[in-house]
Amino acid sequence: MKRLMSHALALALCLPGLALAADTPAPAAPAAVKSANIFDVKPDASEAPGYATQTNGERSQVQPGNNAPMWRQVGAGVTGYSSLPVTQAPEAGNLIQPFVQYPGSRVTNAGEAWRQVRNHWILPYGGSLLLIAVLALAIFYKTKGPLGGHVPYNGKKIERFTPFERAAHWTNAGAFVALAVSGIVMAFGKFFILPVIGGTLFGWLTYALKNLHNFVGPLFAVSLVIVIAMFMKDNIANRADWVWLKRAGGMLGDHEVPSHRFNAGEKGMYWWGVVFPGVLVVASGLVLNKLVPGLGEVRGDMQVAHMVHSVAGIIMMSILVGHIYMGTIGTKDAYKAMKTGYVDEGWAKEHHELWYDDVKAGKIPAQRSAPGSVASGAVAGQTASV
Repeated sequence: MKRLMSHALALALCLPGLALAADTPAPAAPAAVKSANIFDVKPDASEAPGYATQTNGERSQVQPGNNAPMWRQVGAGVTGYSSLPVTQAPEAGNLIQPFVQYPGSRVTNAGEAWRQVRNHWILPYGGSLLLIAVLALAIFYKTKGPLGGHVPYNGKKIERFTPFERAAHWTNAGAFVALAVSGIVMAFGKFFILPVIGGTLFGWLTYALKNLHNFVGPLFAVSLVIVIAMFMKDNIANRADWVWLKRAGGMLGDHEVPSHRFNAGEKGMYWWGVVFPGVLVVASGLVLNKLVPGLGEVRGDMQVAHMVHSVAGIIMMSILVGHIYMGTIGTKDAYKAMKTGYVDEGWAKEHHELWYDDVKAGKIPAQRSAPGSVASGAVAGQTASV
């Protein structure tokens, strides 16, 4: 009994402690360190009224070193201060051009828009056009071979080109080839030359060709004007040209369609391969060389001129490669006409029968150059008399 009472007394003494322990809250766990994004910490300077429209000077007062307003203006094309006179350097204070949209580009700054047009349109499609033109001529030569040779020659000569005409033609042709080769290397050389010879040699090559391109350009321009004026009269369309076009010049058959001094195909080459693209190439080239007063002083002028120059040049090369083909391996003895100035009566009758008929009828002289010239003297005994 005494033992039971002692246990009850011990339990009674412990219960208040247990009750007290149950009523006392457990101690809180230590607080963890929490990170914060500095841009989310408020308030800061960005909460100040007019923060987004602050000038660079105002921004530096609340956030030293923050030049965001200045670079925002630079990216928008704002021109800053420059000590250089505007007449000499109109874009000296302008780092990034304003936003534009050139044909084929997104709406972006003009420099990036020009790059998009050049890399996404002019180079891939222009290069493809040149390759297609060369491939088509190769297929035509493989299937047809050189045209001509169906009318026998009689040894009598007709003067097709005078010495002055040939001099102007060869001057213009030589300048064109130099410009075409240098232009192709500068535009497409990084794809097929740079991997072969390396950056150092390719850099020297393009530097030399760029200077050649710049200095040969004026020679091409002057000779082009002479060539256009000299051959314009004989490249006016007439009724015989429509017959030639309807029958595709007879190139799909064995005999050519009669034509005057130049047939419809040659006239088309003259207008669409020489006159129109040639004028655009020369005009844009003069701008790129900064030879036109008031143009070429700003990057926008140069970008537009470059796009016109590239497109017109590629079109001109694609068409004239056909002219080069027909004047060399495409037509039998056509090259001799521009080399010596004379063609056999058989050649004239086969390829330009209407012109041959006019010569035989006395409407056109069989020899148009002065009798004392070197070229005419070499063949004086062979010239046909009319």
